[in-house]
Amino acid sequence: MSLNTYGHLFRVTTWGESHGPALGAVVDGCPPGIPLEEPMLQHWLDRRKPGQSKFTTQRREPDEVRILSGVFDGRTTGTPIQLMIENTDQRSKDYGDIAQKFRPGHADITYWQKYGIRDYRGGGRSSARETAARVAAGGVAREALKALVPGLSITGYMVQMGPRKIDRSRFDWDEIERNPFWTPDPDAAADWAEYLDALRKDGNSVGAVIEVVARGVPSGLGAPIYGKLDTDLAAAMMSINAVKGVEIGEGMASAALTGVENADEIRMGPDGPVFSTNHAGGILGGISTGQDVVVRFAVKPTSSILTSRKTVNIAGEDTEVITKGRHDPCVGIRAVPVGEAMMAAVILDHILLDRGQTGGIRGQIG
Repeated sequence: MSLNTYGHLFRVTTWGESHGPALGAVVDGCPPGIPLEEPMLQHWLDRRKPGQSKFTTQRREPDEVRILSGVFDGRTTGTPIQLMIENTDQRSKDYGDIAQKFRPGHADITYWQKYGIRDYRGGGRSSARETAARVAAGGVAREALKALVPGLSITGYMVQMGPRKIDRSRFDWDEIERNPFWTPDPDAAADWAEYLDALRKDGNSVGAVIEVVARGVPSGLGAPIYGKLDTDLAAAMMSINAVKGVEIGEGMASAALTGVENADEIRMGPDGPVFSTNHAGGILGGISTGQDVVVRFAVKPTSSILTSRKTVNIAGEDTEVITKGRHDPCVGIRAVPVGEAMMAAVILDHILLDRGQTGGIRGQIG
């Protein structure tokens, strides 16, 4: 299998399977001299790891990351950084019943059709377990961003679970860390808890929409046509397991707007141009405007459910399947730190690309 690497200058290659001995990432292109130690990365992995509430999979993984190379005396050397996370709580026996069956909604059937072989234990490479490596790599990107752009911050949160959306009039940045759904709306968190608990007990699951905002992004990141910042962000978010849709700014809703409503008007402020609105999501013509970069992505309901579903087996026979094991009733919860990690990696990559092409030179206004 190829194409396990993303990024241009800041490049991340992930490796490993859900039920293998370990998984991890090789991070290449990180600038030298960046302070980096394992606890810095562990903080982000702890936000993603399973078993932290009844609303996520009860697989118990400490997700302890080890840095095997690319760091000396607590600083990056500019050489490849090898990250490893051991799997410690695999229960491969849970998947014996699906060795010959294809789970509807999963990559089982497409992996088999493409490769003629698949690791059925938890989905192998197609498992969302792979995202632990992304979060670790995203932690490296965050530390580099901290050094290169000190005022930049990246925050993800859930804005919709199933048909139930947040009320943006109740948006509270501080609330995001206070509830298990990473949502800025405390009333929505209470409602979702009751809603998801009922689905979980019924052996069912539900989808979600995640929003990730990068604040303090400098203008000038990205390039026209094939090097657009939003192109790489969309690809990065779409590469996350179970993601079926990505939006930048107003996204699909912009189709319902008029030109008068959609265009973000500009005036001069004391420190430069100021935009009256941000329908564009902080990106125009593929290049950052200096406003908040806003990305949303939709994740489908977890396909591993305890409700019997019709399918076929490798012999081509009609059958049914119930997926045993420990699964997230709403995979969107643990997708929040994954989206943040992908945002961090893409923005760092484009900062490095911009430094290489322009050296930070900008056209002057005023």
